[in-house]
Amino acid sequence: FPSVAALAAAELDAVLHLWSGLGYYARARNLHRAARMVMDRYNGELPTPMDALTALPGIGRSTAGAILALACGQRYPILDGNAKRVLARFHAVEGWPGQGSVLNTLWGLAERYTPGRRVAAYTQAMMDLGATVCTRTRPRCDACPLSADCTAHAAGRQPDYPAPRPKKTLPVRAVAMLLVCNGRDEVLLEQRPPAGIWGGLWSFPEVAPEHDVEKWCRTTLDISLQDVAAWPVVRHTFSHFHLDITPVVAQVGGQQGSVMEGCKRLWYNMKATDERGFAAPVEKLMRRLSEWQHKRENHDANRTLRKTG
Repeated sequence: FPSVAALAAAELDAVLHLWSGLGYYARARNLHRAARMVMDRYNGELPTPMDALTALPGIGRSTAGAILALACGQRYPILDGNAKRVLARFHAVEGWPGQGSVLNTLWGLAERYTPGRRVAAYTQAMMDLGATVCTRTRPRCDACPLSADCTAHAAGRQPDYPAPRPKKTLPVRAVAMLLVCNGRDEVLLEQRPPAGIWGGLWSFPEVAPEHDVEKWCRTTLDISLQDVAAWPVVRHTFSHFHLDITPVVAQVGGQQGSVMEGCKRLWYNMKATDERGFAAPVEKLMRRLSEWQHKRENHDANRTLRKTG
């Protein structure tokens, strides 16, 4: 999308398609919404007042500060991950930056050091310093222009700053994903709600693992199944929980029923190239299903040849 106008005019599916497999899909949805707001409210020009900029979806204080400093030369601090690491080490700021008190301390330092002149150069330098020199592991202190005054370097405690997120045991959720095929290289997909996990992406229908899959398909989708088989569980980890996915592969038996209800479900041709957004585990299962179908077709064809030969 070469311009804000092009992004705003695009369908969300096209945006999510390009984001497939990257995670944090809310960022893609926010980019799309923000582009449309910029076109509708600001005639295609990104607003420069801080409050208007942070009112756009997906733009927080640090991102807005970076935009205004780099693009407009306005004096606003930033506090991305690189800047947090540089400041936390330079002043040996204890604690995880996700904690409110630690974050407030770092914001105070960011504000203190942001200059009134050449703010764009300073902002870019802070990001580059953290990205290339004051790295998360194996920082290159010998090449750092701040090492002589760095508290963490003086104490030999660079790895201790910033403190990592406190470890916690992630809960485990379970779901069965239905990989329902109709014999025409098509698999049943449904679009997820716009908000929440994988919002707006296309996925396989889901049911609780304890449900009777065949009964659920009859009552919910009005289709009957045959050749039902469960594949081994696949684990996908989010930031706050593990998701154990049981892929259930099946063929449609008889009529296909009313799966198109509400335009939220469709039969998707696995050989198609149309642009739809898929989450990483769905994309992997789609590839695996396509390969499985191809092997099955070859096996059936060979068996037929042997019989007729």
